[in-house]
Amino acid sequence: TWFVQAMLGHSPTDQTVRVFTAISEALLDSAEVQPQVFVHRDYHCRNLMVVGANELATIDFQDAVWGPITYDAVSIWKDCYIRWPRVQQLGWLSRYYEMIQSDIGLDVNFDTFTRWFDLMGLQRHIKVLGVFSRLSIRDGKAGYLSDLPRVLSYVLEALALYRETDTAVAEFESWFQTTLMPLVARQQWAEDAPENLI
Repeated sequence: TWFVQAMLGHSPTDQTVRVFTAISEALLDSAEVQPQVFVHRDYHCRNLMVVGANELATIDFQDAVWGPITYDAVSIWKDCYIRWPRVQQLGWLSRYYEMIQSDIGLDVNFDTFTRWFDLMGLQRHIKVLGVFSRLSIRDGKAGYLSDLPRVLSYVLEALALYRETDTAVAEFESWFQTTLMPLVARQQWAEDAPENLI
C-alpha cells in the first residue's frame, strides 16, 4: 500500500499479488521453523543508550512479542539507520549462533542459521519500506526518506543471495528489478542516495 502504490505509483497486477504472496509464504515458513523467543522488534542503534561504562539501556520495547530467534539480530546488525559490512555481520552472527547453540540446544548448522537471518532481514526490510513510506507520506516525516536507500539495499542484497536456491525469492527479485526499480530510479530520495546504496 505505502511503498509500491503510494510512494512508487504502481498499481498492483495479478503478477504483483502472485509474487508477493509467494515471497510472503516463503518468509513466514522460514520464520516459523526458527526457535521462538522474546523479541524486542525494534532492537536497533536508536533504541540503545549508553548509561555507564560498558552498560546499555534499551528503550522502545512496547511492541515486544514472542518471535523468531534471528529477528533482533537482524534489527541490530542489519540496522535501518547504519550499515555494517557483511563480513562483520556474519562475525557477530557466528558468535551469537555459538552462544545460543549451547543455551537452547539449537540443532541447525550455521549455513541454515545464516539463511534464517537473511530471510528474516528480507521480511523486516520489505515491511520497513512500507513503514518509512507511510511515515513520510501520511505523517509528514520526510526524514525517513533518506533511510529508504539503505533499506532497499538490504532487500536487494538478500534477494541476490538466495535467488539461486529459492524459487519464490528468484521470482520476487525478477519482479522487483523489472517492475519496481525503474520506478525507484525516478524518486528524488534515490537520486540523492550514495551509489553504493542502491
